[in-house]
Amino acid sequence: MKGKIIKVSGPLIVAENMQDVKMFDVVRVSDKHLIGEVIELRGDKASIQVYEETSMLGPGEEVVSTNAPLSVELGPGLIEGIYDGIQRPLNQLVKKSGDRIGRGIEVSAVSHSRKWNFVPTKKVGDKVEAGDIIGTVQENEVIEHRIMIPFGVSGKITGIHDGEKTVDDIVATVEDKEGNSHFVTMLQKWPVRKGRPYREKMSPVVPMITGQRVIDTLFPITKGGVAAVPGPFGSGKTVVQHQLAKWADADIIVYVGCGERGNEMTDVLNEFPHLTDPKTGKPLMKRTVLIANTSDMPVAAREASIYTGITIAEYFRDMGYNVAIMADSTSRWAEALREMSGRLEEMPGEEGYPAYLSSRLAEFYERAGIVKLLGSDERIGSVTAIGAVSPPGGDMSEPVSQATLRIVKVFWGLSASLAYKRHFPAIDWIASYSLYSDRLGDWYSENVATDYNSLRAAAMRILQEEAQLDEIVRLVGMDALSPRDRLTMEAAKSLREDYLHQNAFHEVDTYTSMTKQYKMLKLIIDYYRCGQEALEKSVRLNDILSIPARERIGRSKYIPESEIAEIDTVSADMKAQLGGLKASDAF
Repeated sequence: MKGKIIKVSGPLIVAENMQDVKMFDVVRVSDKHLIGEVIELRGDKASIQVYEETSMLGPGEEVVSTNAPLSVELGPGLIEGIYDGIQRPLNQLVKKSGDRIGRGIEVSAVSHSRKWNFVPTKKVGDKVEAGDIIGTVQENEVIEHRIMIPFGVSGKITGIHDGEKTVDDIVATVEDKEGNSHFVTMLQKWPVRKGRPYREKMSPVVPMITGQRVIDTLFPITKGGVAAVPGPFGSGKTVVQHQLAKWADADIIVYVGCGERGNEMTDVLNEFPHLTDPKTGKPLMKRTVLIANTSDMPVAAREASIYTGITIAEYFRDMGYNVAIMADSTSRWAEALREMSGRLEEMPGEEGYPAYLSSRLAEFYERAGIVKLLGSDERIGSVTAIGAVSPPGGDMSEPVSQATLRIVKVFWGLSASLAYKRHFPAIDWIASYSLYSDRLGDWYSENVATDYNSLRAAAMRILQEEAQLDEIVRLVGMDALSPRDRLTMEAAKSLREDYLHQNAFHEVDTYTSMTKQYKMLKLIIDYYRCGQEALEKSVRLNDILSIPARERIGRSKYIPESEIAEIDTVSADMKAQLGGLKASDAF
């Protein structure tokens, strides 16, 4: 049955005679075959958001339902892919329509003609269930693509076929208990708005090491955790996400550019293929999937883009990988939601956003997590979600920021004042927090050092004391402080400038291992503690501040990972120099 358009309002159209369609069914609109999705049903009328430009559409044109929800293609060929919000490969669209995406173009997300070498890991007679890995494909030098039994299929393998196969070729035949045969290919399809199933969600207790000192030390995130990076324009949200994409301890990166400026996405598209992955020495794109839905692309596709990204992330999670998804930014996604809600004439909530903004955000972030996977063998995979938030004018009280803060457990609040001082990453250590810190204490004690947690607590205490003392200094000056308080201010300055400040474009400073982070932090805290002991022995403060080792403490972040034993030498010299100071009669 075909429907007829009765109203066109930007990306929203209303069609009648649609009583047989279901919510979120994909439809084809007019003779141009534009892609749309049903988002509201009233009687026989359906409201449809169209993922393409709707100019020149008018009442009376046909709407045909595909009777299937918006789905993504999952199979070999995803890695290194660059897609739009509804998983159309941009490189193929360029070949078909040039620099501007043509309307009604149908392109497969993965190549159906390319052949992959399928290597079975199961044999005829083996019993399998949904989620079991039956074979592998070497997608590139870095990623092994694991072919899984699709959801809803289980039984005994009666046939398995190795060798060169396309994604549509049958690689295995499974016979269920009733004697029915199921043919397994390397291609799966999955509706984007439905989370992929798993056996059990686990409590995240292992950190995702990012190499960024302010994150790993003060505000860590776990594998399977969720974090928000809010901040005003120019505070470095995109650079933080780029750093995480490059250095985070994840096997696969899914980067979603959701409504961002075209030039920012161009930087990503140009940089990632030329960035060297520090883990493998190969280009970073070899383990990355990019979804680019810029601000000039249709607004409805922007709303779908984060679902496309999280579904692809879940697919690689199901193979047993640790996946990190970067959404930049969820504020632009929420604006798309607001625009579609307004066109539907729904009752607006705060600042015009729909009343269901919080629940939609929660649906996205709740799909992150570390889980026990389906299948007969014990496997674990994770999706870590990091969303950038762009509050207008840096106003953290606006609805998207507040709704996000109620959901996420890590808040890396970017500060405009730090950015103006050229302190990057501009993560405000007073405003930010991580609710994972306590549960990660045991991991740090076992894998880094037994006193790591106490050093971290001491650093936070010094920074908080500095914030309190800073008000006194502004009123009456530094000279009004006691020697002990002035030493605290100097230690806090060292923490800020020598530890928390990190140059993303310096080949050594861009990444810091946990071992080096521990040694650097211990060096600064030991200087502070030894300085306090010297003050108690009536040593002059100026003598403590002017020891030769202080300059070497500041340069320790530029010591290469291969030479970090040098930090121990600096520590020994610092303690010797402080220990050799004599008490002053004029103290």
